[in-house]
This record gives sequence, structure tokens and C-alpha cells, in this order.
Amino acid sequence: MEKVFVVKRVASKLHGTEAAIDAAMVQTAEMMSELVQARKDLGLSPTFAADVTSKVIAAMSALSEAREAMVSAHADLDEKRLRLGVRTKMIGWDMKDGSFASADVQGSERIAEAG
Repeated sequence: MEKVFVVKRVASKLHGTEAAIDAAMVQTAEMMSELVQARKDLGLSPTFAADVTSKVIAAMSALSEAREAMVSAHADLDEKRLRLGVRTKMIGWDMKDGSFASADVQGSERIAEAG
């Protein structure tokens, strides 16, 4: 199998994993907001469910650590890609659905080329 296709397959999974962590961070932040709003709406003391708030914050911290690890893995994989002799084209976000799209204005679907 050509190196470029294997590298593209790994890159696709990497980008999907990064997006999943980001989505989980957004969901967790929205949950925290909802917990605070629910407490206010019910007229409850700020100490009510403080243990739950702490756990959600711990989850957000764990997600942040996971994100940092994936960013580091991304950099390491980029170095490995270069050692394999595979070059990439610049890619960017398609903001409509969060997926990656080629930045090539001519619409090239290739994001990697054998070097």
C-alpha cells in the first residue's frame, strides 16, 4: 500500500480525534453552564451540588489534558510523516460541519503527496 494513503488514513483519524475532544469540551462547558443556571432558576444556595460542580470541572481539566496530549501527538506524527518522505498540503476547517477541507483553491482532495 502506498505510504501516502496510509498517512492520509492516520491523519483523518487524528483530525477526528482532535475534533471529538473539542466537541466533548464544548459539551462539558455547556453542562456546567446549565448546572449553574438550574441552581439559580430553582433559587438554590451556591453550595448546593458543589460536589457535582467540582466533578464537572475535573472532567473539563481531564479533557484539557487529553487535548494537550493529542496536540503533542500531532506534532510527533508530523515529524514521523517527514521521516517517511511524505509532504502535505495546507488544510483548513470547513466551519459548517467542523470537518477538514483542502485549502487548495482548485478543489484538490489530496492532502498528502509522496515525496
